[in-house]
Amino acid sequence: MQRTHYNIMNKVFNFLLKVTLLLGLVLITTASHFGIVTCSTAEGTANSQEAASKAALDPARRIPIDPTRWYILNNTTSNLAGLFDGETQKNVQLGYGLVLNTYDAYYPLREGESMSIDHIRMFDFEDTFVNKPARLSVITSDWKRVPLATFTGSIYNDWVGPSPDRKASGDAKFSLDTPVQNIRYLVLTIQGGLPTELELYGDYKPGSSPPVTPTVRPIKLRDMLGVNAYEWNFLDPDLPSQIVEPKMELAKSFSGIRHYMDWQRLESTEGVFSYSPTLSGGWHYDKIYERCKADGIEVLACLKTLPDWMLATYPAAERDAENVPVRYGRPFDNPTSYLEQARVAFQYAARYGSNKGVDPKLLSVYEKPRWPGDQPNTVRIGTDLIKYIECDNERDKWWKGRKAYQTAREYAANMSAFYDGHKNSMGAGVGVKNADPNMKVVIGGLVSGADYVRAMVDWCKEFRGYKANGQVNLCWDVINYHIYTDNASSSQSGTSTRGAAPERSNAGAIADAFIRVSDELCDGLPVWITETGFDINQQSPIKAIPIGQKSPLITQADWILRTSLFSARHGIQRVFFYQMYDDNESGTMFSTSGLLNTNGTRRPAADYLRQTKNLFGAYYYVRTLNQNPIVDEYAAQGTRMYALVVPDEVGRTALYDLPTGNASVARVYRPTAGRDDMAWTDVTITNGKARIEVGETPVFVVLDPPDTPPTLVTGVNPLDAQLELIVYPNPVINGQFRVRVNNEGNGEVLINIFSASSGHLHKQVTLPAGTKKIDHFIDLSKLPAGEYILELRQNEKRAFKKVVNLN
Repeated sequence: MQRTHYNIMNKVFNFLLKVTLLLGLVLITTASHFGIVTCSTAEGTANSQEAASKAALDPARRIPIDPTRWYILNNTTSNLAGLFDGETQKNVQLGYGLVLNTYDAYYPLREGESMSIDHIRMFDFEDTFVNKPARLSVITSDWKRVPLATFTGSIYNDWVGPSPDRKASGDAKFSLDTPVQNIRYLVLTIQGGLPTELELYGDYKPGSSPPVTPTVRPIKLRDMLGVNAYEWNFLDPDLPSQIVEPKMELAKSFSGIRHYMDWQRLESTEGVFSYSPTLSGGWHYDKIYERCKADGIEVLACLKTLPDWMLATYPAAERDAENVPVRYGRPFDNPTSYLEQARVAFQYAARYGSNKGVDPKLLSVYEKPRWPGDQPNTVRIGTDLIKYIECDNERDKWWKGRKAYQTAREYAANMSAFYDGHKNSMGAGVGVKNADPNMKVVIGGLVSGADYVRAMVDWCKEFRGYKANGQVNLCWDVINYHIYTDNASSSQSGTSTRGAAPERSNAGAIADAFIRVSDELCDGLPVWITETGFDINQQSPIKAIPIGQKSPLITQADWILRTSLFSARHGIQRVFFYQMYDDNESGTMFSTSGLLNTNGTRRPAADYLRQTKNLFGAYYYVRTLNQNPIVDEYAAQGTRMYALVVPDEVGRTALYDLPTGNASVARVYRPTAGRDDMAWTDVTITNGKARIEVGETPVFVVLDPPDTPPTLVTGVNPLDAQLELIVYPNPVINGQFRVRVNNEGNGEVLINIFSASSGHLHKQVTLPAGTKKIDHFIDLSKLPAGEYILELRQNEKRAFKKVVNLN
């Protein structure tokens, strides 16, 4: 009965609707005939707006976004791919435990790329963020930040436009009041939630990434064998003016030292500097550095932590020596906030750098004897003991909260002050480069990924600009990160259950990403690893595990040496292991990573590094010949060496037939625990190949080994005693190599290439007078394989280098 009644009413309604429409049509037609009206103004406007809006939201006008290009200024390994995946019913998650509650994500436009945005739509799935809206802005070509859209989450399961207050109906609600163009970056500010989809519409012109030529990186094996250390690893704590010879002998196991140097030692009272002795601890840094230089150990000085007088500016509950290095309350994003740190860096660089021309009026030390007969500090300038200085340590340390965490852009501001007093704008006596232009400034070891460096570069573009040659005016000379390989890729979070061999981890992808950022954005600057290693305590989440008959100590040694070879293979130019001695014997992460024992003996890892340094430290990485087992080729002074390893962690072995060419002897060296030198045997060569048994401990093979291992030779009769002639890669693989030398002479420079056998001159290059830094490519691709002599001549001074062409 109810259904019948409904049908009757529906028929009546439809009949009346048709009559109304018919009458309307008659009226419109009549009015049109007499020229009164064609349609209502309001209706025409709405129709035209709707048509224009539909045209504006045509899929062809949707601006393509590459999700991988976004980087987020917070401690998250997640990304914004979910915003652009077409999935409206799934929230975008950026992780938990984030340091910052409000933070930005940047999207840089590439060279030649342009977009003009006139419509924006965002999908509102669920949840409300009215008090913590997300905002989309752009940074224009003149560095102005222009807001575009606000997202509050106040509409359920529907598309919303750029303004939550807009009352427009239909698709017109997605339009911007004014189109925005001349865009450098998209910037998304995140406080609470995000839309599940973000779409931008307008005019778009794709750009192209400029071609990037991979930088030729000379990788010397000895540079991969460094270690982290403290002053008490060299000096007697009870008599800190004396080198302890047994400790120094153990330190010679390593080619480099990363000196953890607390700011408190250098400036225990504000404005009062001390080095030898330090007023805090009484340590004599001069003696450590002088001895390391005499013994061929390169020192990287890592200036870290806050001095007590700066910590005193913080509330008691906020005091931590690893806080961001500013006085309490200063903004992290302003270079001037880091004045004090930049000032002590200047003082240190003036003393230990190579520049003897620093104005003594800018320098001071505490010159009073501490007691009768004490040898006090004196001002020293240009001692040439330190070539590298690192600006703090792990400034992206998310685990200590906001007080110790810097975003990439904040750390770039820090680095700018530290590097050169923010382009020398912070007054005299500030910044490393203003004391010694030759000292290299190293980024403090990062635990975040390579995107952190991308963000630092973008800050430099905005606040430091560009050099005359078009390169970004960066405020660092070396890129640097930390990695502890484990079975969960946990980035020091402790969520793993054990360590992992480098080849069985994500270490390769991380290294490649840093190298790529260096090549694409940083003019091919060196990339280092200044912390890596494994614990031996079996309670640690980064423990080295027993494998077959191998104890954790032997596995630690295997993985340590393999990390050096692995890093060289991926283009890393220096490695420092964590660390010289254990912190303690607990099972906590990093506590038992030491490579030396407190009883004055080496652990197997130190044995392996010492043996490798002494035998093969002078060799340069050339190429990788095979992947399983891995076979790397190295060369030094015409001698070839091959490093072989099975990239597993289960005890597997394999046989490899190594091509030997015309060699008559293949000598196999095996790292051996408890010895100063590697054990070796000669392998029979059959039909131009030597069959090598390879396992998870690397082995080294030298063809026709010389009577003594090659030593690092920087040139014969060098142009100047201060010069170091570098030729790389050598042997030459693809026909091209590079010649580098820092030249102090003023005359014309002549480069000659002779045949080593006949003396025939094959190539000659002349560089004009006044060329201070020689960095020149030589092409041997048209010359046959063989040995050549490179001669560098200026006036009466000459330098020579043997070059092996593998063409």
